[in-house]
Amino acid sequence: MRKIAIFGPGLLGGSIALKLRALGGWHIGLWARRAAALADLRARGLADLVSSDIEEIACDADLVVLCVPIEAMGALAREIARFIPSRCVVTDVGSVKGCVDAELAPIFAGKCRYVGSHPMAGKAEAGIAAAEAGLFAGTNCIITTPDADVQAFWETLGCRVVTMSAREHDECVALISHLPHLVAGNLVRAVAEKNARAFAVVGPGFRDTTRVASGPPELWTGILQANRAAVLDALDAMLAKLTDFRQTLAQTDNEEQLHQALAEAKQMRDSIWPVPPR
Repeated sequence: MRKIAIFGPGLLGGSIALKLRALGGWHIGLWARRAAALADLRARGLADLVSSDIEEIACDADLVVLCVPIEAMGALAREIARFIPSRCVVTDVGSVKGCVDAELAPIFAGKCRYVGSHPMAGKAEAGIAAAEAGLFAGTNCIITTPDADVQAFWETLGCRVVTMSAREHDECVALISHLPHLVAGNLVRAVAEKNARAFAVVGPGFRDTTRVASGPPELWTGILQANRAAVLDALDAMLAKLTDFRQTLAQTDNEEQLHQALAEAKQMRDSIWPVPPR
């Protein structure tokens, strides 16, 4: 039986534990800092061991998964590195990889293998109460170093694994994750400032477009700060597109150009997620 140590069992860590519990074959250790969180975890029966003692959770682990905010990973990793066996593999679920890899790789160098991971899974809700065993089913997980064990682990949870460098990861997620969050949030703010009465008549399109704006602000503040350069580049690209579109819309004879821009967007979007037949 393989032993996994999950540090920070919120939405992602809790969902990992739920899935492995359902699959069987794993000894699950969960670490949390607060007494209330520990009591809740024990009551849910998600693990074989629940503790706030880092050594107790890490000392015999085959796999360690860091599921804490990226700004907290370094200090926690330095503590974990004191106790893990050399056979252990350490990974994480951080939404930014450049700064995390740069900080964690030296900490675990010569002690065990470290492989950066980022499962592209989540919900607007946060915390262990929102965790679900099927959260990772059919999602992508990016790893920053080719590693058969880490790849097999994420595939066990239902992920499709893609390997790319930390730099490429940060550029990609700035475009497909961090930028959409900013666009959604600022769309809500723009409506509120222009005419808040519009919220009384919103439909599902606005709801779906702005869903990600409900993410935890404290989490997203850290993500945007950690990936600032790539997010600024993504914002510049978006602003350029909006400026071009505004100029087109301002023209009186613009039907062909508008149609072309909208058709291109539809074609590209439908190539990613085909529209189901009616």
